[in-house]
Order: sequence, then C-alpha cells, then structure tokens
Amino acid sequence: MPTRLSVVMIAKNAADLLPDCLASVAWADEIVLLDSGSDDATVDVARAAGVNVYVDTDWQGYGIQRQRAQSYATGDYVLMIDTDERITPELKQSIQAVLAAPQPGAVYSIARRNYFLGRFMRHSGWYPDRVTRLYERERYRYNDNLVHESLASDGAAVIPLAGDLLHLTCRDFASFQRKQLNYATAWAQERHQRGKKASLTGIFTHTLGAFLKTLLLRGGVLDGKQGWLLAVVNAQYTFNKYTELWALCRGYSEKT
Repeated sequence: MPTRLSVVMIAKNAADLLPDCLASVAWADEIVLLDSGSDDATVDVARAAGVNVYVDTDWQGYGIQRQRAQSYATGDYVLMIDTDERITPELKQSIQAVLAAPQPGAVYSIARRNYFLGRFMRHSGWYPDRVTRLYERERYRYNDNLVHESLASDGAAVIPLAGDLLHLTCRDFASFQRKQLNYATAWAQERHQRGKKASLTGIFTHTLGAFLKTLLLRGGVLDGKQGWLLAVVNAQYTFNKYTELWALCRGYSEKT
C-alpha cells in the first residue's frame, strides 16, 4: 500500500493565511486542522478547501494542542506545519521521495526561511533554522511544552530534507510583538511551574547575550537593517521572558 501523508496544523484566526498555506499542501492525502476558537472565517475557509476541521477551545499550550490535532490524523506519516508556512516545490519533491521509500524510525528536518519586515532572512539564526516536522504518526508525537514545543523523538535518526519551508514570521510588526509577548509570558509561566528562578543580573546578561548572539555570532550584520532590528527584537524578547519569570518568583505578577 502507498504511504499516506497527513498534513496537520493548529490554527486560530488565520483566515487570511490559510489559502496559500493549503494550496502548498493540496497534494497530501489528507489535511487536518484543529481550531482553538477562531472568530474569523478560518473554519469556513478550511472546510471549503476540503480540510478535515475540528475545534477544541480548551487551550493548554502549543504542545498539547499539536498532540490533539495529530490524534485526528489517519496517515502513515505526519507533516506538521503552521498556517503562516508554505511548502516550496523542492521541499514537496523531497517529502514525496520519503513517502516513496520511507526509512522506519527516522524523522526528517526541514530548513525554514523566515520572513522579517520585508526580507527572508539568510542569517541571524533564522536560516536554515531546521525544524523536525515529518515523522511516523504512530511512533512520535510532540512534547507537552506550553510554548516552543518540539517533536519528542530522542534517539531517532534525523534526516535533512532538501527544499525550504517558507515562514511568514513577521508580516506585521505590531502583531508579531504581541505574539512574542505571549510566548515570553508562557515561557516564564512554564519555568516558574518547574521551580526555575531569575535574578536581576541574569535578566541583563541574558538580554545582552541575545543581542550579541544574533548580531555577531549568528551573522545578523549580514542581513542588513533587518538583522540589526532582529537583534534588538530578540534581546527584547529575552528581557521579557526573564523579567516575567523574575516577577512571578517574587509575586509581582498577577499571572500564575
């Protein structure tokens, strides 16, 4: 029997992003979308495109939501993507080659090209930005992390695929900033629940380190103006993470 592929995604208020995303994976055997309570046309757009749509508004973090979404898939392999990502033709060919001759137990990594303020970044730690997204459905699943979730595949052979995954990370700066703040808050809450702490000195050393790492160690200067801006954004994100953790540890934050 041919190896079947399920494209799996989670979504909320992504009606404007969905058409191009779905068009890039229309060749899959099935597409599964788990919506977490959109108040735009996300569900309607997906259903009109023939997607298997489910809704679960009991949000417990990105990891759990991806697990739930995968539970609705029926294919032999899962390709986990986001609504702001697109499969390039070269990547499509690589995935189809895997399906034609799968390697049992292996997982497959994909290079992401991240878009930031008018430019697909080539450095700054944002490329190739490999993520493991193609894997056997019955063998692997995502971890339980509230944010920055990843595939739990310890010990598996990781095979890099040719072709890029286009990621529209930052089309609108205000929306991007709001999303980054939500990520930082979730990161701090998760660390706080695990008993982690942050010091005032640590806040500033981590913040400065994030700026220098992006700009110098990861070659942000080679990405021009966007590289400098991204270095500042990464430093800001790091500052927000550790300051929120610091505040939680001292009871200065209302979020628990």
